[in-house]
Amino acid sequence: MSLKKSLTLLSFILIFAAIVGAGSNQATSNCDEAREIARQAYVFAYPMLENLRTMTLQAVLPGSFNRFEHSEGLLGPEFREIVRPNNDTVFSAAWLDLRAEPVIIQIPTICERYYSLQFVDMFTHNFAYAGTRTTGCGAGTFLIAGPKSSAEVPASVDKVFTSEGNFVLCLVRISINPEILSEFDAIHKIQERFLVQPLSSFCGYEAPEPIRMDVFPVFRQERAESAGFISYLNFLLGQLEIHPSEKALIERFGLIGIGPNLPFDESDLNSEIRAAIEQGVEDAIEIILRPDELLGTTKNGWSLTNRVFGNRNQMQGKYEIRASAAYIGLYGNDLEEAYYPISYADADGKSYDGSKYNYLIHFESHEIPPVGPGGFWSITIYDEDQFMVPNPMNRYSIGDRSRLSYNDDGSLDIYIQHASPGVDHENNWLPAPDGKFSLSLRMYMPSPRALDPLYCPPGVEKEKSGD
Repeated sequence: MSLKKSLTLLSFILIFAAIVGAGSNQATSNCDEAREIARQAYVFAYPMLENLRTMTLQAVLPGSFNRFEHSEGLLGPEFREIVRPNNDTVFSAAWLDLRAEPVIIQIPTICERYYSLQFVDMFTHNFAYAGTRTTGCGAGTFLIAGPKSSAEVPASVDKVFTSEGNFVLCLVRISINPEILSEFDAIHKIQERFLVQPLSSFCGYEAPEPIRMDVFPVFRQERAESAGFISYLNFLLGQLEIHPSEKALIERFGLIGIGPNLPFDESDLNSEIRAAIEQGVEDAIEIILRPDELLGTTKNGWSLTNRVFGNRNQMQGKYEIRASAAYIGLYGNDLEEAYYPISYADADGKSYDGSKYNYLIHFESHEIPPVGPGGFWSITIYDEDQFMVPNPMNRYSIGDRSRLSYNDDGSLDIYIQHASPGVDHENNWLPAPDGKFSLSLRMYMPSPRALDPLYCPPGVEKEKSGD
């Protein structure tokens, strides 16, 4: 063999060994550096890990990519896949696999109620919207493409939405008044007309070769909260196009074995570096779970959330915000689509406890949540685990679509307590759990004056001690 060929072969072997070894033998021996990189990487990865967990449950395990799944009614206490789910809209959802080819989604005319299609990429960026606010109420045909697609766009397509990754969640919300029983039949008829199909099927040409479905890692939550998160992140990075602004960041993460599709086994790490990475994960979780004022400001006991969900440009570099937002409410809307003040404490700054107190929120007529044409507002109650709690009335939210009783001066009182406030006030009663809870105010299509400055609801007052 010639010297030139020998050197070429040796170079190839060394490069290959470096690539393979990067996933199993860390490139840094400095524990402090490994801990800090792990902290940054876990904050970066957390929304993606939550996205992977949800996709695994909803699409990978049941094998339900590229088809709509429709909820038959509103989400309630039985739903525990996503924290702080809304009780305002009926959902439809489709997990899209764009590896083989783009997907076409068609929707019917929906002019009699609010609706939205939110397209979420693997980073949990809201990279596109269709619906009442953005595309109007007419029927629409949309093409959703992956980052490497070069497919020709049919003339009948109204809009093209391009994702940075191979997997996309299309989340549909359709408003409903739960106190009108016939509403559910109307919603179901709309859902039946939602269509999703591969581009080849839509155009009538031969489909590409089937894509392997055995590539998804087995997701375990305990591994996702340890050094093993790197294995999941490496898989995810291999399924998307790394943004130019983040290439240097991902290269730095490579010092602890992170990179697109790199093999990784935490058991191959030496004990000191593994312990440092585990500590970095704990540091990151501490930041994510306790964002303090990172997501907004607090006033009257309400956290007024700034822009914590959005597209790539809006969320660029805001990794801690993106992670904490995913924790408090995965797949939240853009601020223009829905504004979400959250309250964990009453007007005195004390945590809510339905076993000790009754509460009252009083809106003067000028304080009622301002929403634009076609929009609406509601208040939803959650337990300390951020899920809804069963109650005798099966009422988990209350708002302007409820049969509320307003005061003579146009003001409004909402009673938030475990026991009934009495027959005369039950229309305005939001049943509370017999224990700790929190509140979310949702304003769909908030009016411009609700966003600049951010609208702040009145503080929630303790009305009297519970029995």
